[in-house]
Amino acid sequence: MEKAKFRKVASYQYSSEAIIFKGKLESEGIQVFMRDNHTIDTDPLVSNAIGGVKLFVKEEDFTKATTILESISKYEVDNQGLGIVCPSCKEKKAMLVSVVDDAKSFLSMLIALLFIVLPFYVKRKYKCDSCGFEFETKK
Repeated sequence: MEKAKFRKVASYQYSSEAIIFKGKLESEGIQVFMRDNHTIDTDPLVSNAIGGVKLFVKEEDFTKATTILESISKYEVDNQGLGIVCPSCKEKKAMLVSVVDDAKSFLSMLIALLFIVLPFYVKRKYKCDSCGFEFETKK
């Protein structure tokens, strides 16, 4: 019996992200193997050190899996499913990022680093992938 060969198709910072994309691939009939998800679930701070949660697919499904993952937009959408528009360049390529640009977020990050815990407060802004402009939206 020949052993199946697997190939890494993607990696994600947290297992919750990886599970979503794993589900999408499995719904398309592709067998998926996750690696390092238990390690990162145990200690999320090591995610960058070990390269995140990795998704592997069979060698023969790699092209199909890559096509499926590339068809999923990585950019943020509003409640109506429309892309968030950058106020600077008018592109719909905004991503949600964590920023440390005020005293509260700096203090939270400092306490998290000192006590080796996750930050209790995180400030988020949108960042345009086209022009790099950071902005907040009206709530």
